[in-house]
Amino acid sequence: MFNAKARVEVLRIDDANDCLVIDDVLLEPERWVNAAAEQRSGFTPSPANAYPGYELRMPDSVTQALLEFLRPGLRPHFGIRRILDAYSRLAMATLAPAALSPAQSLCHRDRLKCRPGQTALASVLYLFDDPGLGGTAFFRSRLDATATDQLLYDSNALPAPAFFARYSLQPGYLTDSNAYFEKTHSIPARWNRLLVYSGMLFHSGEISNPQALNDDPRTGRLTLNGFFTGRMTLR
Repeated sequence: MFNAKARVEVLRIDDANDCLVIDDVLLEPERWVNAAAEQRSGFTPSPANAYPGYELRMPDSVTQALLEFLRPGLRPHFGIRRILDAYSRLAMATLAPAALSPAQSLCHRDRLKCRPGQTALASVLYLFDDPGLGGTAFFRSRLDATATDQLLYDSNALPAPAFFARYSLQPGYLTDSNAYFEKTHSIPARWNRLLVYSGMLFHSGEISNPQALNDDPRTGRLTLNGFFTGRMTLR
């Protein structure tokens, strides 16, 4: 499934966080696209998170294979000594900018349900060959922690018109800095490229050409996403 000779680059996001950029990850990525197309009817919207499109949960065997591929980098790059929970999904971003909720119009963190001494790890594997569908951008908040938490709370609690009016924002994919977040890094999409990063970092799909989004796995923004909760190494 995974290529033992995949090429790994380490990108420093900030003083405490790396992002692994791994190319040529799957041995037969076309088979994944074909399988996703065959299971197209199984993709459904997920009300449990802010993903702007459709998802298909992967079996545990896929999640475990992804985890084993990532395991050598868990401790040196992310300070993780043990994975406690994990899942993966195929996903396709499909929503038009005007249809995005307040939370979908911001960057986000995949913090999962971390307890003290735990951390979150996320990964995204691009299974499309059109870089124009967008890679991934990383951000840092321009606000202090209290104001940032309030912004994120309001993005889920307030009706959309009230939120956008209060914060002078409009629905749309976040692709650049704004009054609340500064974009620090932009990593372009590439066929069969995997990014691995801390879920504690603010990030977003960098979708600057949303009119190209669609719900066909053969031509849309198909990704394989992994989410992991890990116990930190003792310091």
